[in-house]
Amino acid sequence: MTERIIDRLWFAPAPAERLAAVRVFVGAFTLLFLIVRSVNLASYGRLPAHRFDPVGVATILDSALPNAVVVGLVIATILTAIPFMLGWKFKIFGPLFALLLLWTVTYRQCWGMIFHTENVMVLHVMILAMTASTDAYALDEKARDDGPHLRYGWPLKLMATLVVISYVVAGIAKLKVTGWEWMDGEVLRVQIAYDNVRKIELNAIHAPLGAWLVQFGWLFPILGFASLILELGAPMALLGRRLAWIWAVAVWGFHLGVLLLMAIFFAYPLSFCAFAPLFKAEHAYEAVRSRWAQWRA
Repeated sequence: MTERIIDRLWFAPAPAERLAAVRVFVGAFTLLFLIVRSVNLASYGRLPAHRFDPVGVATILDSALPNAVVVGLVIATILTAIPFMLGWKFKIFGPLFALLLLWTVTYRQCWGMIFHTENVMVLHVMILAMTASTDAYALDEKARDDGPHLRYGWPLKLMATLVVISYVVAGIAKLKVTGWEWMDGEVLRVQIAYDNVRKIELNAIHAPLGAWLVQFGWLFPILGFASLILELGAPMALLGRRLAWIWAVAVWGFHLGVLLLMAIFFAYPLSFCAFAPLFKAEHAYEAVRSRWAQWRA
């Protein structure tokens, strides 16, 4: 009985188009992310070498890389993102792009601050690079027409599970740091106030809405409770597509709130690409392609 439940939840078959559509969406987002962040990613080659504190895969280095190498790796990552998205020579460019992205994002985190906002994106790319994500919507691969198969289903389930785990970990971290006091909202209220004051003092972009709302103490127990429920309750998204929609839309709203209250931009979930493995992404892909064809016509 347990094995049947596990098989139904984890090894449910999916069409090739679904996994391929997720590859296209994730690849397009990652390419845009790299282009927008290219100057910042390349700038780490010019920082003082004594600030280099390697983490993750970068621990193989004894010292910082030369500026030319850093810039070259960023350019190579951007260039390999294109065939990854298009599904061209994927056996070569799929794994190569995944490795370059892992390196580029990790190297950025070796200079004094650990960023966690791109972790799920990198893991999604790695899964797509190692699975049959080019059996549809690919430039040089022959489309397979053998119907839904578990080889397309389990990678999607794994990607969705990683998203869920990331939110559960965030919820546990809140409880570990603040305990159940997070629920009374005061911790969140102080955090929003501090973050905005700090940004104002540094002449950085802040969130006027958040700075204004901290005067309304009654609001923050609601926000604190809702955020914790969304994070700890994330596994419900794996139980059915209707629950997944409810959870994903609510979490998207949560990230929109973080942007409005603290000017912190979680680009991957706000683009909805992070939640694509939970849904029939091929429908969105076909809709986009149809609109594009109409626009060209």
